Amino acid sequence: MRKAQGDDDEGKDAVGGAATDQRLFDMLKELRQRKQKEKPATFVIFLENSLLDMAILYPTTLEELEKCQGVSKGKAIKFGKTFVELIAKYVEDNDIERPDDFVMKSVINKSGNKVYIIQQTDKKIPLEVIAKNKDWTINELLEEMETIAASGTKLNLSYAIDEMLDDDDQEEIIDYFKSCETSSLEVAQSELSEFDFSLEQLKIMRIKFLSQYGM
Repeated sequence: MRKAQGDDDEGKDAVGGAATDQRLFDMLKELRQRKQKEKPATFVIFLENSLLDMAILYPTTLEELEKCQGVSKGKAIKFGKTFVELIAKYVEDNDIERPDDFVMKSVINKSGNKVYIIQQTDKKIPLEVIAKNKDWTINELLEEMETIAASGTKLNLSYAIDEMLDDDDQEEIIDYFKSCETSSLEVAQSELSEFDFSLEQLKIMRIKFLSQYGM
């Protein structure tokens, strides 16, 4: 019986220092790609970090799938069936021994952070202030926001986005996300190089996109 990839020391990734099963991860990305026809962009179904968690935790039920980053109960029910079926077959075909304890990524005060971010953005508090109050960098704040948006909770960031980008630039980025084939912001930055968007600008627009089209 082959042990789960997470039992090795090499290739450690997001979940508790466990390793990503690269082969499974690639299979999940291919499945997501096939699902693109059903949604405007592949990452709306599941973000890259959600697929990474799946390739570490080997969820074979929808309940287990909800323990992956950015996967709400609604998203698991709506999109998860084919993903857990693929994982279950992969586990069986490769005789993989899953960890005894199904452990999700440890996120300190995850629920409290979500409530805090929603309250602060509803009050239109500047992102710099929100981040400073939690001792986060702006990028760390945006990561938290993206996980919230990916799980199906809408965040109203228009007040912050309008200070960073004009309407035409916002429309250009949204149009790109509607047809892109990857969730990579580096690829987005390259393909939109004529506009010279920063990764921070693209990140916050991806959060807006997820809030609008994620479910």
